[in-house]
Amino acid sequence: MGLSIDEQKAVERFRKTVVDPSQTSLVILDFWAEWCGPCKALTPVLEKVAADYADKGVVLAKINVDEDQFIAAQFQVRSIPTVYAMFQGQPVADLTNARSESQLKAMLDQLLAQLPVQAGGAPAAGAPQGPSPEELAQFVKMGEEALAAADPQRAASIFAQITEFAPENAPAHAGLVRALVQLGEVDQARQVMEVIDNDPRLATDAAIAPARSALELAGTRVDDSELAALRAAAAAAPDNMDAQFAFAEAAFAAGARDEAADTLLAMIAADREWNEGAARAKLLKIFEATGLEDEWVVGVRRRLSRVLFG
Repeated sequence: MGLSIDEQKAVERFRKTVVDPSQTSLVILDFWAEWCGPCKALTPVLEKVAADYADKGVVLAKINVDEDQFIAAQFQVRSIPTVYAMFQGQPVADLTNARSESQLKAMLDQLLAQLPVQAGGAPAAGAPQGPSPEELAQFVKMGEEALAAADPQRAASIFAQITEFAPENAPAHAGLVRALVQLGEVDQARQVMEVIDNDPRLATDAAIAPARSALELAGTRVDDSELAALRAAAAAAPDNMDAQFAFAEAAFAAGARDEAADTLLAMIAADREWNEGAARAKLLKIFEATGLEDEWVVGVRRRLSRVLFG
């Protein structure tokens, strides 16, 4: 779960093309490359045997070692072609030395006699069905912890994988939007929100509210020069509430959340009723977007309580 986004994508592709099919089928996993002559010679043999054994539950998956270096490294591939037989997510045999059709079929016959491979892809009894609800909840917690630790890239990786396993998981979708916003990937965050809005299982879930707040706050993002100008204007006119509010909005969207909170708290202390309590409402929206359990939020909430109640 601590992988980069690119590595996480590679793992997800591998899960879809190899691990998932291998739950019920015997997967011939071929590591190859475009420049590899022996690989090209072996490909027709693998394709023919896989086709001949398709009704017995055998499928062929190919990994280009140049395009999926991370996966090749996990299998410690040092030369190609390298060929494994995979079943239920695990390598069960090294088929690399089986270069002829007869050799390969002999090895497959032996494996098929020993393993509960299901012809036609019928689910095998007791086959893994993905993370349990309890495991998914734990992964969501890990993502939230990564966000709280100011590691939005890791959080995005975790949440993205959860949404692949459980597309109905609202907290994971919400976490992914918030992580993307923190990474500055606002357009991607909006795309995820479109998916949410088009899925009735997600759109009305209360867990989505913080993500909507995060996107709304991100809409006030400005470039560095504009932020500097707003900061200067606020500093020059401490009694100008409009200038203070504009700077606070832009500061939070730019990641300067301490400055945003300090400014909003000062506004509330000066005039909590200004613009129908806009400063307090904005601060509460920031709390929601960041996460009510976040340590930074907990600290600022204490400061807000002191301002409001002495």
